[in-house]
Amino acid sequence: MEPAPVPPSGERRRDAAATRRRLLEAARDLFAERGYEGTTVRSIAERAGANQALLFRYFGSKQGLLAEVVAQGGLEQVRATPPEELFETALRSMLTRSAVGGAGDRSLEVYLRSIGRGDEAAGTLRELGEEYQGALAGLSGTEDGALRADLAMAWLLGIGLMRTVVAREPLACADPDDVCRLVLGTLGHLWSAPAE
Repeated sequence: MEPAPVPPSGERRRDAAATRRRLLEAARDLFAERGYEGTTVRSIAERAGANQALLFRYFGSKQGLLAEVVAQGGLEQVRATPPEELFETALRSMLTRSAVGGAGDRSLEVYLRSIGRGDEAAGTLRELGEEYQGALAGLSGTEDGALRADLAMAWLLGIGLMRTVVAREPLACADPDDVCRLVLGTLGHLWSAPAE
């Protein structure tokens, strides 16, 4: 049996799954850092070390890539997490990622930096917000559950804004366990307060 021919210099065998994963990771990080409108297809491809044409082949468009980033992070988290654990899971994920500079779920950062910045991304991000609201709305068992869910989401996004986007101290460097202890203790009242 003859050995496989060696590709010409500069060429290498393509690994579609690895390239796709690198594009997703690059897009996730750039959307979280710059927002949807501030991120170009070129910058995503450059960070991933891939050709722009591959981005279009795998995702169809920048919007398609955003949809996959959001689905892989936020939507997957909402659908896989019991409602009573969802707020804490999202909060801890955001706090821990920003504290260690890790690459985990950055969907809330993507949401914060991209919502309201362009019609192209609005539908995908609106879906993420609606999924979170729907999951949290039943926790109080009251008629105003959707309002309570929106208030919880506003608090979560506000914490994310102050910690990761504005980097306001002392919140930006606060220990995730301390933030969770304070927030979750107060949040319990939102779910249990009787409706008027």
